Amino acid sequence: MSIPENTSLSSDEKRSCASLATIYSMRMLGLFMVLPVFIMEARQYPGGDDPSSVGLAMGMYGLVQAMLQIPFGLAADKFGRKRVIVFGLLLLALGSVIAACATSVTGLALGRAIQGGGAISAAVTALLADQTRDHVRTKGMALIGASIGLMFALSLIIGPLLAAHVGLQGIFGISAAMALLGILIIAYWTPQEVSVEKTVEKKTFAQLRTTLMQSDLLRLDFGVFILYAVQLAMWVGIPSLLSQAGVSNKDHGWVYLPAVLLSFVFMGITLFRMERKGKLRPLFLGSIVCVMLVLIAMVFQIEGQQNIWMLGFLIFLFFSGFNILEASQPSLASRMSPPDSRGAVLGVYNTLQSLGIFAGGAMGGVLSRAIGLQGLFLVCAVLMAIWCVVSWPMKFISSKPVNTNTSSI
Repeated sequence: MSIPENTSLSSDEKRSCASLATIYSMRMLGLFMVLPVFIMEARQYPGGDDPSSVGLAMGMYGLVQAMLQIPFGLAADKFGRKRVIVFGLLLLALGSVIAACATSVTGLALGRAIQGGGAISAAVTALLADQTRDHVRTKGMALIGASIGLMFALSLIIGPLLAAHVGLQGIFGISAAMALLGILIIAYWTPQEVSVEKTVEKKTFAQLRTTLMQSDLLRLDFGVFILYAVQLAMWVGIPSLLSQAGVSNKDHGWVYLPAVLLSFVFMGITLFRMERKGKLRPLFLGSIVCVMLVLIAMVFQIEGQQNIWMLGFLIFLFFSGFNILEASQPSLASRMSPPDSRGAVLGVYNTLQSLGIFAGGAMGGVLSRAIGLQGLFLVCAVLMAIWCVVSWPMKFISSKPVNTNTSSI
């Protein structure tokens, strides 16, 4: 008699997913909370009257993060995932303290740069990949991926409230506290990591380069760059559309939050079920097309009278596609990489993600001034179409569950 296939998370897998998603969420919330208030609050500092200096201070995090993702990923393969995560969280806490104590925009820039030194994304996702089986890994990646959208929406509500009571210094102080709490979580809640270095023969540089240059991995790297560039760029225009629809700036978060939460429900009833049925490819490509169609619909929203319900529905569709792509891409990347190269592969992946964030912010501002919001959304739609064409030949590695009687909760 055959043993039923086990597609549930084991207790250790649940601990790993919950603890690492919590660390990632607290890190992203701490970083996102400053975004809606940074420009206004930084004007109170010496040097805050120079927009270029303030913009550089705000963007330093992304630049440093992009530069260090690959080195931190390689370090995670060599020295262990947990050690690199702890070191990165210490840097995040140190940078937050420096920013909280800053007395000038230059001090804020230094603090943001050191915050960016905590480039732990690759180490976190590599550790999650190590501690989950192939056929349940997307669930864990979905928790981490979904935390980005959720923390972004929450930050738009929490950031201004905190700024009104504790100021920018207080927000940075809270970020430091959450980073230190993350160290306790990785030490006492996350399951013990398995040393890949002792069980797998180390690769030479030439072998590592061959792994990184796999065509499908390059397609995923290209995809995450486009995904985040489009997300950041389109958010230059969406707040304007909401304001034109009659939503005050302080209430924008109340539009984003329900859209994000409902998109999680949609992802939960589609992604995991279709992946188990071996239908990830149509869902993946369909999600790219969905985001592209949302961008095209935004063009028509600009032409006509803005409707808050239609905008909310379009934002829901965007996050539905975004969350599916955000969850499935790193899961696919981890399956395409051998365990001893997983940190390096995800380091490259997260580098392209950080570069996409930086490029999207810059692109959004430049395009909105040069060709208007309609042109901005059309360019973003074209980028999504290009991504769909690039991803079309990609082989979607299945995550076939194995027969096991391992207990699960």
